[in-house]
Amino acid sequence: MSRSLIVEKPGSWRIATTDLRDPGPGEVLVRVEAAGVCRADRDLFEGGAGVDPRAYPLVPGHEWSGTVLHVGPGVDRGLVGAAVTGEVLRNCQVCDRCRDGDTNLCTAAGGELGFSEPGAFADRLLVPARLLHRIAPDADLAAAALLHPAAHAAAAVLRAGVRPGDRVAVVGAGTVGVLALRLLAACSPARLVAVDPRESRTGPALAAGAAALVPPATVSERFDVVVEAAGGPSAAHEALLLTRRGGTLVLAGHPAGPGAPLSPAEIVARQLTIHAVAGANSAAWAHAVRAYNAGLLDLRALVTHELPLEAFGDAMTLLAEPATGKVLLRP
Repeated sequence: MSRSLIVEKPGSWRIATTDLRDPGPGEVLVRVEAAGVCRADRDLFEGGAGVDPRAYPLVPGHEWSGTVLHVGPGVDRGLVGAAVTGEVLRNCQVCDRCRDGDTNLCTAAGGELGFSEPGAFADRLLVPARLLHRIAPDADLAAAALLHPAAHAAAAVLRAGVRPGDRVAVVGAGTVGVLALRLLAACSPARLVAVDPRESRTGPALAAGAAALVPPATVSERFDVVVEAAGGPSAAHEALLLTRRGGTLVLAGHPAGPGAPLSPAEIVARQLTIHAVAGANSAAWAHAVRAYNAGLLDLRALVTHELPLEAFGDAMTLLAEPATGKVLLRP
C-alpha cells in the first residue's frame, strides 16, 4: 500500500491510499524520504499555461530522495537499503541523443516522473534502477531531494567551462542561481557576482560564494562568463549585456513568456558563445551528486519549510511568498 497526493484537476487534491505493484524488471521500490516543491508543481496544481489538461489526475513530485526497499528482476540486490535520488526523465539511454550524452533530450523517453508518471508526493515510489544516483550514508538524505535543481545548476556550470581566474556573474539568485554560485565558487574564479534586484537574496548569494549581490541596473562591469538562472522576461537580455566581447553566456532559466529578444547582430559583433541548458543530463546529475557527497553543496541551507503531505495546500501558499526558499514535503 502507498499513500499518495493526487491532484484530481486544477485546484483539487486529496490524499489516497492505493495498492502499489511490485517492482518489475529493472525497477526499484523506494521509500520516499522527502520531496521538493517547485514552481512546476504549482503550475500543475493551478492548471497554468502549458499544462496538458489530459495529464490529470496525477501524482506530482519530481525532486526527491529516499531509500531503496525492494528491487525487481535483473537489479543488483546490493541496492536494497541504499540512500538514493534519481533522474526525472525515463531516458532510453540508446537513442542518438542519449548516446551523445544528452540524456535530457532523449527522443524515446518513456515518461517523466511527477508529470506523465506518478511522482514522489507519496511514501513509496517505483523508478527504473538505471536512473538512480547513490547518496553518501553520512549525507543529509532529506535535503538530497534538492539534487534535482542542483543537477540543473551543474549542467549550466559544466557548459560554462569556467577557468581559474575568470570573472563570472550569475543572473538570478533563486534556487538554481544559488546552487550555480556554489559550484562556480569551487572553480576558483577571480570574481564571482550575483545579479538580482531582490535585496532579500543577498544572504543566500554571499553564503554560496558570491563576492556581492547587485541589482541589474547598477552593474557596470563585464564578465568572461555569465550564467542566466532567473528565467524572467528580461533576464537573458540583461545577461547578454553583462558578457564581455568574446565571452560565454549560458542560458539556464526557464522564461514563462517570450521575453526580451536577443539581438543576433550584437551576438555576432561581440562574438559571443551562447549555450542553452534544458534540464540536466546524466553527467550533470553525477557532477551534482559527487559535489553533494563531498560536502561541497549545502542543500539544507536552501530549505525554509518542511511539511507533511497533508499540508500540500499550505505549500502552495508558501510558494507565493517572497521569503520562502525550498519547501520539502515529508511523507
